[in-house]
Amino acid sequence: MLRLLGIDPGLRFTGWGLLESDGNRLRHLADGVIATDSTESVPERLKALHDALALLLAEHRPDEAALEETYVNRNGAATLKLGYARGVALLAPALAGIPVAEYAALAVKRAVVGTGAAEKHQVQDMVRRLLPGARISRADAADALAVAICHAHHRASRTRWAAGALMA
Repeated sequence: MLRLLGIDPGLRFTGWGLLESDGNRLRHLADGVIATDSTESVPERLKALHDALALLLAEHRPDEAALEETYVNRNGAATLKLGYARGVALLAPALAGIPVAEYAALAVKRAVVGTGAAEKHQVQDMVRRLLPGARISRADAADALAVAICHAHHRASRTRWAAGALMA
């Protein structure tokens, strides 16, 4: 069994979701959102995000982490700030010795809903169905759990493929 941490980075709100993966079986363990104070400077907010992620990693001890790749929007300043937060979200698990995977938004949607054209609410609904009994705190946390589910599915596929290659 593996503990997988999904992270949906943002400078204002960073969602996180932790699940346990045993082959194709998934179990929700925890989720939440890290919020930074918008009245503070960007460096202070990034430090707060890092400190919260480091505490989260120490407390929950995931085996692997996964993030969604950044999309570029029309607002360059917003994209840059998202990139800062994403950098911290990539760095924190790496500093803790935890492998980090990245997935395109289309791959996450395809893994969770079955189509890369899924709407945000469809992804969140499927996350709730795939993790029955989970009381997901916010949309950012549901998005992070979707990334963790995507990672679990990709890991299981790679493991099956590797096992099949060894048997051939």
